[in-house]
Amino acid sequence: MTHGATDVARFICYDELKPKKGIGYSKTQLWRKEKDGTFPRRVKVGAQRHAWLEDEIDNWIAARAAEREGAAS
Repeated sequence: MTHGATDVARFICYDELKPKKGIGYSKTQLWRKEKDGTFPRRVKVGAQRHAWLEDEIDNWIAARAAEREGAAS
């Protein structure tokens, strides 16, 4: 995803996934989902630190909701 001059990409760490986004997967579950392509991939932000781009997480959540809506039709 490309960010314009006024857009700011924000990182979200594992500890923020549940309280901010309602995503309660364990780290192992997330790694498996990333590997099989069903969850956004992490970004390395430090020597031993990873995070996700918040807009990719928001898009993933929106896609799950859209799937639900599509299934109801």
